[in-house]
Amino acid sequence: KITPFAKSIRGVGLAVIMLGALSSSVRQVDAGFVGVKSLFGKVQKQTLESGLSLINPLMDVTNIDTRTQNYTMSGVHDEGTKSGDDAIKVLTADGLEVTIDLSVLYRVNPTEAPKLLSEIGVNFEDKIVRPITRTRIRDNSVYYDAVALYSTKRDEFQSRIFKTIEVDFKQRGLILENLLVRNITLPASVKS
Repeated sequence: KITPFAKSIRGVGLAVIMLGALSSSVRQVDAGFVGVKSLFGKVQKQTLESGLSLINPLMDVTNIDTRTQNYTMSGVHDEGTKSGDDAIKVLTADGLEVTIDLSVLYRVNPTEAPKLLSEIGVNFEDKIVRPITRTRIRDNSVYYDAVALYSTKRDEFQSRIFKTIEVDFKQRGLILENLLVRNITLPASVKS
């Protein structure tokens, strides 16, 4: 025979189980993020917009920041994203080594976030942004003399590297917003 006390314990237990299942089905995605769903390691193509969403309680949700990100490579200690001298040393058409400080402003394309997560992961700054930017700057600096790069051809150089980096980023699910050549340091012999 079930006593009234046992019935109330069973009712409370069922209520706790139902409340737990319901709360694990509700996910919050903050403003400026998209939620990428995965079930048993398989990334889903649909993303969660910011706000509350009701989902399968077995799904994992990875929040991906879609706001503008700044990645700076600088020769000044602790000014850039990586500590120490992270400026880009390039060779120019006249065979001189020039040092370039640069900031990359980019963001994740929200519709490409599932592809980005499944193919690259969340550490895309070190896997995509930094190496592509450094390579494209080196590839394009060889078309300019050191003095021209510093003075008359600076805007042309910046525009040229923007176009090449933009194409590479787009293929990976990133949107290049701006590329800022902050400083170009000439060799001491050219300065004098």
